[in-house]
Amino acid sequence: MPAERPPPFVVWRSHAPRPLAPRRGIGRRFAFALTLVLGAHGPLAHAEHALTLDQALRLAEQRSLQLVAQDAAAAGARELAVAAAQLPDPTLRVSLDALPVNGPDRYSLVRDDFTMATIGVTQELTRAGKRQARAARFEREADAAAAGRALALAALQRDTASAWLERHHQERIGAALRTQRDESALQVDAAEAAFRGGRGSQADVFAARSAVALIDDRIDQSERQVANAVTLLARWLGDDAKRPLAGPPATASVPLSAEDLEARFAHHPEIALLARQEGVAQAEAELAVAGKRADWSVGVTYAQRGPDFSNFVFLSLSVPLQWDQKNRQDREVAARLAAVEQMRASRGDATRSHVAETLALLQTWQSNRQRLARYDASILPLAAERTRAALSAYRGGREGLMPLLEARRAEIDTRIEQQLLAAETDRLWAQLHYLIPAGHDSAAQRP
Repeated sequence: MPAERPPPFVVWRSHAPRPLAPRRGIGRRFAFALTLVLGAHGPLAHAEHALTLDQALRLAEQRSLQLVAQDAAAAGARELAVAAAQLPDPTLRVSLDALPVNGPDRYSLVRDDFTMATIGVTQELTRAGKRQARAARFEREADAAAAGRALALAALQRDTASAWLERHHQERIGAALRTQRDESALQVDAAEAAFRGGRGSQADVFAARSAVALIDDRIDQSERQVANAVTLLARWLGDDAKRPLAGPPATASVPLSAEDLEARFAHHPEIALLARQEGVAQAEAELAVAGKRADWSVGVTYAQRGPDFSNFVFLSLSVPLQWDQKNRQDREVAARLAAVEQMRASRGDATRSHVAETLALLQTWQSNRQRLARYDASILPLAAERTRAALSAYRGGREGLMPLLEARRAEIDTRIEQQLLAAETDRLWAQLHYLIPAGHDSAAQRP
């Protein structure tokens, strides 16, 4: 039996690890872990400044320029709707007619009875129905911009939640590895003590050190993954992405079920956007129908001549002659109606596609949750039992160090796999939970 026994193997431990002799990278990693767990000013500051997922979503929405752009597009379309409902601006015409350029009266404004200076106004009398159709078209564009905002918001929420959860799970992986590293470092101390006392082999020392080096490499990789996750989160949150994270949200349920999936997709932002775009196409078709009735223009012109001649007033009425409606106006109406049918078919196809994709996501999420339950119920406990059995055999001298190191490595791998599966499951949860942004179901029901 070795004179100095290693402590029982503990994977998840809430108390601080024992102080270790200085080793490569321990100080840096300990400081990194302490910063992640305690924050910059201890437990109280962590509680006050920890970043929850809900806070991250609010910050991302406040910083989003895409939402600002969609709001501006909607406001612009509504302004155009008001303008389109008005009569066109009148046209002012000023001219000098029949000015002689040769002969005895050349360049005279008063001697020739045909010479006159005229000023006139022409007004196009656009029919009220056509003006209303033009305004309706821009109103539909404003609705489409509002639907585009809901789509952008849903994507923003999904991406922000995915980035937040990715960082959360990468930090948990790093914490698990650091705990395992501390335990493995103690095993190195025990192997070295046993070798100095003649009760162990040098191969055991090298094997224990190798196990620590491998964990160090995985910790470096984990730290890089955490840094990448912080960078990705900063895309949405800016400097707030560097704040320590609060506890994870409840991810045990999603607001969807396979039974009502197709009905819920009536409120999906992308489907709602396609419906609004179909409305724009329908408004353009109605405008084309209104265009089959020509608009009249009226004008009045006053002509002033020389003092020896009478002044004139001209009244005019202009009417476009739609002499070939079957090849012009009727063709345009047919094209607009075809565009409406195209948008309707595209919306139906997109609905089918999204329902199938979301059903697959939902099934995968449910399957992953069952797998996670299996990890908690049997896979992880069995891995821990294997490690404890190998440790007991090593202490009793029945086995060497290698079986213990192999059992520990297998347990580490199992816990990492469990965390990776949890990360994938939470990413699916984010896609399903934020498929429809909160508070937009009623807005999506507008025709």
